[in-house]
Amino acid sequence: MAKSKIQFVCNACGAAQPKWAGQCNDCGEWNTLVEQAQVAKSSRSERFSGYAGEQTRVHTMAEVDLQEVPRVGTQLTELDRVLGGGLVPGSVILIGGDPGIGKSTILLQAMCLLSQQQKTLYVTGEESLQQVTMRAQRLGLNGDALKLLTETQVESILAQAKIEQPKIMVVDSIQTIYTEQLQSAPGGVAQVRESAAVLVRYAKQHNVALFMVGHVTKDGALAGPRVLEHMVDAVLYFEGERDGRYRILRAVKNRFGAVNELGVFAMTEAGLKEVKNPSAIFLSRFEQRVSGSVVMVTWEGSRPILVEVQALVDETHLGNPRRVTVGLDQNRLAMLLAVLSRHGGIATYDQDVFVNVVGGVRVMETSADLALVSAVISSLKNRPLEQDLIVFGEVGLAGEIRPVPNGQERLKEAEKHGFKRAIIPHGNLPKTPVDGMELIGVKRLEEALQYLS
Repeated sequence: MAKSKIQFVCNACGAAQPKWAGQCNDCGEWNTLVEQAQVAKSSRSERFSGYAGEQTRVHTMAEVDLQEVPRVGTQLTELDRVLGGGLVPGSVILIGGDPGIGKSTILLQAMCLLSQQQKTLYVTGEESLQQVTMRAQRLGLNGDALKLLTETQVESILAQAKIEQPKIMVVDSIQTIYTEQLQSAPGGVAQVRESAAVLVRYAKQHNVALFMVGHVTKDGALAGPRVLEHMVDAVLYFEGERDGRYRILRAVKNRFGAVNELGVFAMTEAGLKEVKNPSAIFLSRFEQRVSGSVVMVTWEGSRPILVEVQALVDETHLGNPRRVTVGLDQNRLAMLLAVLSRHGGIATYDQDVFVNVVGGVRVMETSADLALVSAVISSLKNRPLEQDLIVFGEVGLAGEIRPVPNGQERLKEAEKHGFKRAIIPHGNLPKTPVDGMELIGVKRLEEALQYLS
């Protein structure tokens, strides 16, 4: 291979400079020059040769083979659900999350199970072989067939991978991997981007399913360049509190499955255990009715989940009342309170409003609007709602109650858990009644307030 040269590229305008400087000479932006390997044309053609294979010529749609690619099950049902049904050969999955939340644990569990039927390779750049082996023994895993490698140079990793020829590989973590073509330290933007590109290229060429662990910043986003998420086929995020018991694995990008699919795990002494019925763990309600609490049905990926929404409304002693949300969008809470004041005649300008979704679940869809409003009204008036009541629906700025997708499936999930009444959008009323449930369809916010009063 021809020797690669180093250049510095501006992230703002894309101009290349022969050496680093604090300011880009072309656009004038500061601190935007990033180190990048400049590879000769002959070397670049060698690196990309065989990447496309037969796809280098033009095809018509009629010539494309639509045979479904067989998936490899990880034997972890919740992980397979998030992946879209299992691992696709040649796919690259990036897993991110806070430190200590369980990224390495779930991958070690999956690799130990997969090693019984596939060639696997676990590459660790943060831990020693002894640490990984001790963790597997502590969790009671059978990892005798799992091959381990401690290495941080991407060229050495690929050299060993070509010898072992694994079908499934883990790199933990991408921030510790570096390439000798760049002079910057591991974890930098240029090193992460170039190392990830080399690994992705290898996975596609050799049809290897690749897991990459990624660090996150203090804001919760994946560390490194944004292009890292575009390179991979799937991006999974671990959610939950490190001192809590439950962990939520969410897919925010997936080329082979549904986006926003959700898997629920419980952290135990034997590692992460799957939660088969997430609705049951998120409905740990009081025996007696309490104000400010209501149950809604959220749709996560391909299944409905029952969660409890709690609200606390209290008189404020500050000039600006507080609006605090946990698991919900704070801006949407402010909007719903304005709609409640305009179309419901209930003002909260002199009240602090705190809203929480029990269990650490993040609800981003609009079906939580009506449940959030119901919880706020219940707390404000100190009037508990019925224990067997379910509420969901979108609230518009004009005070209308809009239907939400998959209404029939949401009602069936609620009926399965013993709920007898439901306040839902009128557009979600099923053609055939649900056995054992009283369905109340509302078109306007005023109608919903009458049933909640």
